[in-house]
Amino acid sequence: MSESFDVIVIGSGPGGYVCAIRCAQLGMKTAIVERENLGGICLNWGCIPTKALLRSSEIWHLVHRLNEFGFSASDLKFDLAKIVERSRKVAGQLSNGVRTLMRKNKITVIDGSAKLTGKKGIAVTKDGKTSAYDAKNLVLATGARAREFKGLEADGKLIWTYRHAMLPKAFPRSLLVVGSGAIGIEFASFYRTLGVEVTVVELLDRILPVEDEEVSAFADKAFRKQGMTIRTATTVEKLTKSDNSVTAVLKAKDGSTSTITVDRVIVAVGIVGNVEDIGLEQAGIRVERTHVVVNEWCETGVAGIFAIGDLVGPPWLAHKAMHEGVIVAERIAGVTGVHPLDTSNIPGCTYCWPQVASIGLTEARAKELGRKIKVGKFPAIGNGKAIALGEAEGFVKTVFDTETGELLGAHMIGAEVTELIQGFSIARALEATEADLQHVVFPHPTLSEMMHESVLAADGRPLHI
Repeated sequence: MSESFDVIVIGSGPGGYVCAIRCAQLGMKTAIVERENLGGICLNWGCIPTKALLRSSEIWHLVHRLNEFGFSASDLKFDLAKIVERSRKVAGQLSNGVRTLMRKNKITVIDGSAKLTGKKGIAVTKDGKTSAYDAKNLVLATGARAREFKGLEADGKLIWTYRHAMLPKAFPRSLLVVGSGAIGIEFASFYRTLGVEVTVVELLDRILPVEDEEVSAFADKAFRKQGMTIRTATTVEKLTKSDNSVTAVLKAKDGSTSTITVDRVIVAVGIVGNVEDIGLEQAGIRVERTHVVVNEWCETGVAGIFAIGDLVGPPWLAHKAMHEGVIVAERIAGVTGVHPLDTSNIPGCTYCWPQVASIGLTEARAKELGRKIKVGKFPAIGNGKAIALGEAEGFVKTVFDTETGELLGAHMIGAEVTELIQGFSIARALEATEADLQHVVFPHPTLSEMMHESVLAADGRPLHI
């Protein structure tokens, strides 16, 4: 006889484990199934360990500026093995933290690979043994993995995905990064800061293509200044491997081709949902372009079965998955006042150097939608804290509706902007207007003052530029 639960969550990434916790908080008997490590890709192979790597590269950057701050040192060197080891320890600590949270909330952890056996049941296989479970509600949170293209398949030695790039056995002298989204640019930044010759290839006309055009242009200039080679409007036609290098044939928009030989290649060209071998077809769940189809409540169309996170499509962000997990838990429990997720209020962050963060509409998109807008922009060079930190490159840009004062979007590049963006996230969630933000008192001296100044600049009255 199978064990029964109110809710079983399949997958323990950010969306899955948060959903399980909220279900348990609401008094439901909850279980979570994980085939690998608690915390999923984000905690073990994504968001967290990559930030640990990037922290090491930030420190390497800073120690080469010691003289600027009144210090001196010689014989500077880094230990790649220790950098990677620290990253893995950070990941391990947080994965163990999730297990502690499961115990604290009395959530049953089931190790193994789950497969739907119907609309209420699952079979979990571990070490050749299969056990049955059933639940009133099932939440699919199996996540996604790196997309691969024919001819660009990762082998773990010469051609890497993000996962391989986090565990380099030897440091490459040169690197080709295919794709300039957040994942590609973060690894390009990490390796370039530590001295690797990095070339970034992007199919579209600009890097960080989902960002505001001015942010993309500023980032492009900054990365080139750091020594990166950037090839936009370019495709990788072919990769040819030798014993310890890869030769890539690059094709530009005008049809011309060129070749580049590098030690390693990182392919970062999107993700595909983990929809295989989990019984979706048997349960009657619809899949389109490797993602489960859901409505605004993350309902699959099959009563009692929900899907969240990367499995259901963009934006592919951990915080989006977490929020969906909470919505689903509260929807199941019948909590009043639950709202569907407005994806336009989800901030995006890229932890390169300089950092990039944004929320809402870009200037171009607002114009495409026919909105009458006004734009405010304030440079970091006008901010006292940025100058004191020695981080005076970048800017904050805000886009407002001229008629209503609605904050349509905010876009930042510079020091710690991934921490600042939440201020504009709160503003959008609370429907704050331009006038509301103008009257907010920002502490001095802080980087956050740039946010206030950008709002004032939209009305033609910045104070410090």
